[in-house]
Amino acid sequence: MNNNMRLGIAVLALAGFGALIYSNYKSPDQVAAPATGDAPVGRAIVQVSVPELTGQAAIGKLAFNAKCATCHGDNAVGQVGVAPPLVHQIYRPGHHGDMAFLMAARNGVRSHHWKFGNMPPVDGITDAEVKSIVAYVRALQQANGIN
Repeated sequence: MNNNMRLGIAVLALAGFGALIYSNYKSPDQVAAPATGDAPVGRAIVQVSVPELTGQAAIGKLAFNAKCATCHGDNAVGQVGVAPPLVHQIYRPGHHGDMAFLMAARNGVRSHHWKFGNMPPVDGITDAEVKSIVAYVRALQQANGIN
């Protein structure tokens, strides 16, 4: 077998392998949210201890309830089949800094840690609201051992 024939066979094999991978690929919008047993859609994903909130965190809870809780659930517990919990190690300050929350609220975010689909931008949210929401989420995280 000459080198051109070997090269041709290799190219065909790679093309076939690539086609197989592509045919099995699903974008984040096509993949269902991770199953949580037989839990119904909308059920809380995590349990959260809620600390006494003061100052910016207390204001943030109000803003969170108005702008975020519909998807992320009361006290950021997430909802099966809807959106992830924000009281989770993935969203700890060392992995998702405060600016990540601001950018997600402003611009939306592509699904990358979870398979809930992409998050759209939050309509009408201000930077000040996001700052207070982050204070609230960080207070919840800290009360639940996420630092």
